[in-house]
Amino acid sequence: MLIILALLVAVLVGADQLVKYWAVHELKPVGTMDFIRIGDFKIFDLTYLENDGAIFGSMSGQRWFLIGFTSLVVLAGIVVLFKVHRRSKFLSTAIALFIAGGIGNLIDRFRFAYVVDMFEFKPFKFAIFNVADICVTFAFIMLIWYALFIDPKIEKAKKAAEAESEKAEENE
Repeated sequence: MLIILALLVAVLVGADQLVKYWAVHELKPVGTMDFIRIGDFKIFDLTYLENDGAIFGSMSGQRWFLIGFTSLVVLAGIVVLFKVHRRSKFLSTAIALFIAGGIGNLIDRFRFAYVVDMFEFKPFKFAIFNVADICVTFAFIMLIWYALFIDPKIEKAKKAAEAESEKAEENE
């Protein structure tokens, strides 16, 4: 399972960097281009943005803090992944997505001192984001889902198994 998760992380980081490479070389010169639209209704544009901050541009200019914090989060994610990879494939996948997103944006922070963003959701004035951000967002949603719906079932099953085991020991 860990090998598959490592491959998942590598593929996602590679995809993130490939899209960012394209954005730097093809999108940056034009700034913005249509991506997905229905008639005159724009859904997504591709808009080149250099984000030197964190989410929604917060902590702008804090490159070394963001590198340090993200590095700690990625390292913690790796440690946690090794500890929980047998507990749940769903949880392990969520952690792998966090790791991949963190690494993808770390590469940019080291290379450029900013993160390259390009996906702009048009129906709402929302953030411009990238593949790594999508990974982190899905990981966060999956972790919330896991905490609310999956982990309680696992814990309930464990307690039931422990109670059954204790009952069997008492009967012997």
